[in-house]
Amino acid sequence: MNKQAKWKQSIVIGKRILKETAAFKSTFYLLLLLSIVLGAISILRPYLIQIAVDTYIRKLDWHGLIWITLIQLLILFTESGLRFFFLYRMNWLGMHIMMRIRNSVFTKILHQQLRYFDTTPIGTLTTRTINDVEALQDIFSEGFISIIADIITILAVVGVMLYTNWKLALVCLLTLPLLLIATYFFKEQVRASFQEVRTAVAALNTFVQERLSNMHLIQAYTAEEQSLRAFQQINAQHRDANIKAIFAYSVFFPVVEIVLATAIGLLVWVGANQMLHQEITAGVIIAFIMYLNLLFRPLRMLADKFNVLQMGLVAAERVYQVLDHQAAEENKGVALADDIKGHIRFDQVSFYYDAPPWIVNAISFEVPAGTSLAIVGATGSGKTTIVHLINRLYAYQQGQITIDGQAIESYELNSLRKQIGFVLQDVFLFAGSIWDNLTLQDPNFSEEQVAAVCKAIGVYDFIMQLPNGYQYQLLERGQTLSQGQRQLLSFARVLLYNPKIIILDEATASIDSESEQRIQLALDYLLKGRTSIIIAHRLSTIKKANAIMVLDKGVIAEKGSHEELLKKQGAYAQLLQQKALTNVL
Repeated sequence: MNKQAKWKQSIVIGKRILKETAAFKSTFYLLLLLSIVLGAISILRPYLIQIAVDTYIRKLDWHGLIWITLIQLLILFTESGLRFFFLYRMNWLGMHIMMRIRNSVFTKILHQQLRYFDTTPIGTLTTRTINDVEALQDIFSEGFISIIADIITILAVVGVMLYTNWKLALVCLLTLPLLLIATYFFKEQVRASFQEVRTAVAALNTFVQERLSNMHLIQAYTAEEQSLRAFQQINAQHRDANIKAIFAYSVFFPVVEIVLATAIGLLVWVGANQMLHQEITAGVIIAFIMYLNLLFRPLRMLADKFNVLQMGLVAAERVYQVLDHQAAEENKGVALADDIKGHIRFDQVSFYYDAPPWIVNAISFEVPAGTSLAIVGATGSGKTTIVHLINRLYAYQQGQITIDGQAIESYELNSLRKQIGFVLQDVFLFAGSIWDNLTLQDPNFSEEQVAAVCKAIGVYDFIMQLPNGYQYQLLERGQTLSQGQRQLLSFARVLLYNPKIIILDEATASIDSESEQRIQLALDYLLKGRTSIIIAHRLSTIKKANAIMVLDKGVIAEKGSHEELLKKQGAYAQLLQQKALTNVL
């Protein structure tokens, strides 16, 4: 993308960001007004000092000097108070806009299709939600409004200097082109390094998230050294990018000081010459020195603020890419699923992820309400894909899936999913209390409801033995509990929401033999009277199903009861012979 295209894109993003201020119009316009007022007030003190020197100090008028000093103090305190309010409200505005955008980003992420997370690294989404949105706050606290205030101050100072003594003003401004050149190179250098920093931060977030989530794998394969080397390489890229920015700052600010000192030197030289010819007074020279400091102070920071603004625009573009992503879940259904019976029917359903080949190919089957279907097959045969299609985590391309004779797309999405309970092999428990993990922080559940469910599943006594009971704080992923305990909690969580359809995806695969009986009893209670689809390798679970369906490369190889399939001596019997199904009874 060339510079002109980037400039146009920045304008588009900038306009969109400004629209975010619509909910805070009064604060935004007040800040613009304050920037004008502060720009006007900033030039009063040098002017008053000029009057004090030329009118009162030269004439030894101490009474007048006291009065003008009191006026200066009043202006100083007024300016300080207004500047405090200006900075506070500017950051207040940035924080509130940042919060609104971050809420919007997280809401968007929550409602993306599952395939979006298959192709987008979690670390990248974390960076978009945290770091990039944080950069949007900088647009308001150190960028847009602050730049306007600085520009107004610069124009006001230059205007007063030209009005007071245009010849002396032009001499002082002779060094301005040098500052502009230095500012341009500084801006370009810092912009490039900031982009590298953002890229490196995203890479660091992704790398750390992946490694921490799979630490068991790293340690099992003794890959700590390789992971450390890879991390050090990414971390070094982050360091080098920051050092480039530090170098640019280290060069730029001394250059500004040199330019300022040169401007003051020219001012004193020319001003002294004019004083000798009685063209100006000492008060004018003193005021001009103060004007120069007022002029160079915002100029010194303007380049940095432009970079903050530019980096904020780059971050905003990334954030808006997430917000504008169109592959969000469609929720056009209006029918409520509250009273469904749970009769599931697949009619010639086919699905692929991004492009053929089909993962599921023209599959047709039924699961009558209140019955159970076990699905078995080799890895990659499409078992998990089928259950993900039922609760619309993925959208199929051909055929139709109905529940109680009604297409699943016609149901309101949240209503449908509340009637489908999911239990996975790898139980995920959030860091927090057992209560929050059971209720998922839904305030509508009472302690009596939770206790009844926990007793039914057989986990109540275990919870009560823990310190603080339901308020016992779990570590991330519930690592302080055994696999069996975590699985029982996941059963209780599903039962608490009381769905009509239960889906078990290898829910008993990792259970040890000691926990097997307790898990099976809880499972029997959980599935009683509900439609269930069970993906499993344990015969003890499979044999209890009303029907068993064998998948092979996305198609149904055979279907029937355990006894019927054994008699056929087909794909199911072959899986048993290959010990693909664990013979645990």
